[in-house]
Amino acid sequence: MKDGLFTTLSNRQIAQDVFMTELSGDTSEIRNPGQFVNIAIDGLYLRRPISVCDCSEGKLTVIFKVVGKGTGKMAEAAPGDKFKVLTGLGNGYDLSKAGTRPLLIGGGVGVPPLYLLAKKLIEKGSKPFTVMGFNSLQDVFFAEEFKKLGCDVAVTTVDGSLGIKGFVTDAMPSDYTYFYTCGPLPMLKAVYGRTETSGQFSLEERMGCGFGACMGCSIMTANGPKRVCKDGPVFEKEELLWKI
Repeated sequence: MKDGLFTTLSNRQIAQDVFMTELSGDTSEIRNPGQFVNIAIDGLYLRRPISVCDCSEGKLTVIFKVVGKGTGKMAEAAPGDKFKVLTGLGNGYDLSKAGTRPLLIGGGVGVPPLYLLAKKLIEKGSKPFTVMGFNSLQDVFFAEEFKKLGCDVAVTTVDGSLGIKGFVTDAMPSDYTYFYTCGPLPMLKAVYGRTETSGQFSLEERMGCGFGACMGCSIMTANGPKRVCKDGPVFEKEELLWKI
């Protein structure tokens, strides 16, 4: 975990209320896809936890949806603006169980952390199938970016304005070796009930500190209470106490 100063390289809107920001800074503590960063916003007490979309030496990409004052200020960032960013948070996804045909399932702003995951899986010789769920055409982003990586991609929209009409569970193939998912809780529970293999879920919870000190994001698991920020945000299917 490291707290450092990052400089905005670019910031642009890529879907309805969704922005992609590229930052330069020390990314040495970001080691696994599925980790997140905590970004300090001037004038606001709590930092904003944002998942890592992509990362290379000295460069960090995050994608976020504007839902309040903090993300609203982030959306206004211009090149050269500075942010204090706490990096290296969370445990990230375990790639060792993926197999040859992993299934990646993302809903809304749960899609971004799957991008770096897809890159790493392809580097290891896997061929991911990615299902991306959105409410409408105006909410869709990054489908082409996943295709350019080499993923097979299925897009679903609730209103049918793009791709398959329905939810991510309506587009899930049957021939996958393992799965990884990130998105809103109702989607995650639906995926939990429809998947037949083991897999990994990235959970979202309101966080105070982001590194396990405040205990504000604790959940009960099969292995006792766990902190989403410190012990997660990624949990294996067998750990979750969901009744479907």
